[in-house]
Formats: sequence, structure tokens, C-alpha cells
Amino acid sequence: MNVLQNLILAAIMLGFAGIEFLSEIHKKYRATADDGKLELFMLLSLVAILQPLIFAVTGALAHRWFPGEQNALAYLPWWGMAGILLVADDLTQYWWHRVSHTPLLWPLHRAHHSAHYMSMRITYRNNFFYYAMMPGLWVSGVLIYLGFANVYMVYIILKLTVIVGAHSAVPWDRPLYKIKALSPLMWLVERTVSTPATHWAHHAITNHDGIGHYKGNFGNLLFVWDMLFGTAHITRQYPAQVGLRDDELFGKERWFTEMFYPLVNSKREHSALVPNGQIYDEPDNAQELPSAALTR
Repeated sequence: MNVLQNLILAAIMLGFAGIEFLSEIHKKYRATADDGKLELFMLLSLVAILQPLIFAVTGALAHRWFPGEQNALAYLPWWGMAGILLVADDLTQYWWHRVSHTPLLWPLHRAHHSAHYMSMRITYRNNFFYYAMMPGLWVSGVLIYLGFANVYMVYIILKLTVIVGAHSAVPWDRPLYKIKALSPLMWLVERTVSTPATHWAHHAITNHDGIGHYKGNFGNLLFVWDMLFGTAHITRQYPAQVGLRDDELFGKERWFTEMFYPLVNSKREHSALVPNGQIYDEPDNAQELPSAALTR
């Protein structure tokens, strides 16, 4: 299953990459060598190491502890399995993502926000341990053991398409908002799944423009969770700049520090990637330096 899933993932990402390439927007990235290394090595680590390892471990443990339960839930209808996956994987990822914007777990997630551009290439840009500890992956491994394999494959394809599209440098939703006849449909779509407009806002470098909302819009597949838990912010606009203000002020972190913290600590001034490090949150006075741990 992992081989087929990875082939489909590659096809989805190559499709969006092709759109970005043809639009020539990729020329505006100004990505550094460290950006490229972090994005490539984290993608390979996830698909070639972490996900297969987590699924293998959960399958082995489930077989050891519950040997008679393999495929025990295979009788469920596809829509029942899909509903369980939305809660067990997507809802838990919403909360994992939300908790990762608190001081405790921010160091494991800041790599995703340190990209100063939006692109399909940043979809899996994160810290190694962010994915290693993601609850949804471990629960999905158990569900696959219980008989969800085929439905999980379809589910993950749909989810990957949505989240890669939400990060894409070419916002597919922008032209659709301009079509008056589609307004009711887009009203529903932007409240149901993550779109470029809502997810770009989550990556914004500032909240002061009324568009950025980096303390909300946490949904991955479903934006319904943000609507339900009061973290949604919908403007149908796109922030002028994404990334992290502390990177602008103090210089970017090295790719290996972002990927492997806490095994590797930062040597940068004012960094969250050191023990008891401080999270920089843009103050009202942009020239003010951080003096306390703040929540991004």
C-alpha cells in the first residue's frame, strides 16, 4: 500500500508543481539552499521512513496484543470508515496542529512557517519529530490493521489533494470567487475544506492587516473544525507576505536545526530552537525585540 500511496502522492505533487512551473510564479520564491534541503529531506523522511515505520510498528503491536482482531472492522460501509478516519486522523491533526502553535510544541512546527513563500513544496516541510509524534498517523496504522486499508487509500488521496492545493503558489480558488453564480458554492466550499485563501492566512507574517490569521485556520482536510471550534477567519483575500518575522530580524535557522531540534540546537539570537527558547510574536511596535515567551 505504501508504494502505491507514494506513487499517487508523487503524481499529485508533480501536478501542482507543473501548474506552478507553467505560471512561472516559482521564479519569485527566492528559496535558499537550506529551504530546498529541508523540504526534500523532510518529504523523503516522511514517505520513506516515518509513515512506513509507524504503520509497521502499530501493525506489529496490534497483531501481538489483539491477534484475532485483524480486519475486524472490514464489514463497515465505506462511509462509516470515512467518518471514523475524519475524526481519528483529521480531527486529531487539527488539535495536534493547534497545540503546535503553543510554546511547548512550536519548535516542532516552526519549520513549516519559516518558508517565506507559499508553494506545494512546503506541504510537508516540518520538524522530523512533528510527524513522528502525530497522533493521526498512529491511529491510522491501527485502523488499517482493523480493515480500513482500501478506504484509507482513497481518503488519503483526497486529503493530499486538498492540503497540497491549499499550499499551492497558484491559488485555485481566486478566480472562482469572482464568478457570481458560484458564490453560494464557494461559500460552502471555503467552510468545508481548506482553501488557499484560508490557509495562506494561517501562514501570514502578520495579523495586523486583517487578512493574516496565524493563530487560527488550523484545519488540514476539513475547515469544518475551525468553524466548529471558533478558530476560523475567512476573508477571500491573500496576505501580502508569509513567513516569520524573527527570521527577517535575526536571520533564518539552518535546515538541520529546524528538522532535527531538539537533537540539534540553534546558535541564532532570539531562537525558539533552544531549551527554554522564546517564541517571537510580532509586537505592535515592529522594532521591539522579544522580551518574553509569546504564543504564535
